[in-house]
Amino acid sequence: MKILITGYKGMLGSDLVETLKNENKHDLILTDVENLDITNFNQVDKFLKKETPELIINVAAYTDVDGCETNRNLAFNVNSIGPKNLAIVSNEINAKILHISTDYVFSGDSLKPYHEDDETDPNSYYGETKLQAELFIKENTDNYFIIRTAWLYGFNGKNFVKTMLQLSKTNDKIMVVNDQHGSPTFTKDLSMAISEIIKTDKYGIYHVTNSDNCTWYEFAKEIFELANININIVPVTTEEYPTPAKRPSYSVLSNEKWENTGFKSLRSYKNALKNYMKIELETKHKD
Repeated sequence: MKILITGYKGMLGSDLVETLKNENKHDLILTDVENLDITNFNQVDKFLKKETPELIINVAAYTDVDGCETNRNLAFNVNSIGPKNLAIVSNEINAKILHISTDYVFSGDSLKPYHEDDETDPNSYYGETKLQAELFIKENTDNYFIIRTAWLYGFNGKNFVKTMLQLSKTNDKIMVVNDQHGSPTFTKDLSMAISEIIKTDKYGIYHVTNSDNCTWYEFAKEIFELANININIVPVTTEEYPTPAKRPSYSVLSNEKWENTGFKSLRSYKNALKNYMKIELETKHKD
């Protein structure tokens, strides 16, 4: 399949490229902001009509949640207008589109895992722009997969696991929020899931995360146990650790639709984290 990937240098993008390359079945067109500005419709129109991909995977996004609160034009252009442009042209060239969305489209006030058709109500500008992208895609094409995921970490780029390990080098005490719940998701596992769904025409919105859930504090504890680092982790409330953008207090996504559609559920976040940490620590040891 001829696949165009936007944002291929990012954390998820780089794992996705590796996963799809390993299958030896695809012709990949790799783009980043340097060679395709998705916010520029004319550029998108010209580029896609020249390359004629059968599938567009949009991994490009402005994911600085706090930054989105102040850089609203940038956030809206990259997170909302970009996907809209891709959807319009994908429809014109009869290509499928797969777009990555987020748990932030929900308010986080639920006490049970969110399903795909639950009411959306973002409480951050980042969440608003990601929800707007979903609406734009649905308005402009029928051949779409929207994958909502959460709490991503991987080898290429900043993430919570790397931040914790870095902080432990210069601190003997770390305060971590213990009243926000989610499902940490390994980008390698998500990439494998994407590689499966793109072989089908089972269009729609799906929630895809690693199984099970925890708080950031519980996640941090797990990280340090696996790394054999003895450090004092102090659980704090969201109120004690204010941020410019409001975070969902409960954003666990139900993977029930994914499984019921016939796709394999992702492994527990604990098993995925073990796998990630083993490779991450081995790499650090070599360095």
